[in-house]
Amino acid sequence: MSVPTDNKPIIGFSCGDINGIGIELIIKVLSDNRVLDICTPVVFANNKAINFYRKTMPEQTLNFVSIKDSSKISHHQLNLYNCWEEDVAITPGTMNDDGGKYAIISLSIAAEALKAGKIDGLVTAPIHKKNIQSDKFNFTGHTPYLKNLFGVNDVVMLMAAANMKIGLLTEHVAVKEVAQHISKEKIISKLQLINQSLKRDFCISKPKIAVLGLNPHAGDEGLIGKEEIDIIKPAIKEANQKNIFCFGPYSADAFFARGQYEKFDAVLALYHDQGLIPFKSLSLGEGINFTAGLKGVRTSPDHGTAFDIAGKGIADETSMRQALFACIDIINNRLEFDGQRKNPLRKMSSSVVANAVDEKITED
Repeated sequence: MSVPTDNKPIIGFSCGDINGIGIELIIKVLSDNRVLDICTPVVFANNKAINFYRKTMPEQTLNFVSIKDSSKISHHQLNLYNCWEEDVAITPGTMNDDGGKYAIISLSIAAEALKAGKIDGLVTAPIHKKNIQSDKFNFTGHTPYLKNLFGVNDVVMLMAAANMKIGLLTEHVAVKEVAQHISKEKIISKLQLINQSLKRDFCISKPKIAVLGLNPHAGDEGLIGKEEIDIIKPAIKEANQKNIFCFGPYSADAFFARGQYEKFDAVLALYHDQGLIPFKSLSLGEGINFTAGLKGVRTSPDHGTAFDIAGKGIADETSMRQALFACIDIINNRLEFDGQRKNPLRKMSSSVVANAVDEKITED
């Protein structure tokens, strides 16, 4: 099976924390020249940072052309967009101010390129939420930053894998504050975004969405909490009136333990760990993070900076590779949905695209 090469999208990569595993993952994924068959990669980082990690992995062969202007992108090789020129000490496994500073420099330039349409999609490497904080960047992560940059009213942090998709109502919010962030309006807004994303981004014509409850046993009819009765059920009812095919609220433990998630195209979880624990446990290491609701396409691996293994060359690039394939899939799905052109990857999941590339590797 071959992968079409016409109309290759330009995919940007932000480098993440320069002391984490982000650059290592990017090198591992892009060292396979067959990636050039399906996209034009642009890494937003710095020559010396890339070369530092490349030397720690001599088995990886990475050839690139350095550019400082997005109009100079080459469609026949990997592009390295130099975001800074100064020497920066790289100390793998260390969380320090430099790691956060240059992660944000890379992200901001790459995200502006996405917003301006200079790249078609963006894959973001992991950042650490502590050392990115500054007067210029006071967001808890990529999702709220991109929401603000693109000037949209709402987005959804949507975790996606071949066997499940889980959107979050609240993201990086302290558990004790979750309940106060839950409202009927917010649930409906997230459901609308998930519903539209499933149709436009994932080629699902009639999405079926499950909504989880907040309390144990989904409140046990008000015995353990009343949010399900007062907020969640009315939101589900109103969402159905808006032609969103959704059900619930479901008790989260039984929902995943009994495999009920397999009956739905997506799940709306109400807080971070309610959605992320089952997702990371059941997605078989191939999950990605997608920001639904943006004009541009942004994906990322579903893990963090992994300082404990940074610089050792042992990080697993599977999720980063899946993030790249998903980014390409979604770009093509949107083009088809919007009627701009016929999608050459129609109804092909990122795993199918990955298998196609793997088959080429085997054949060679």
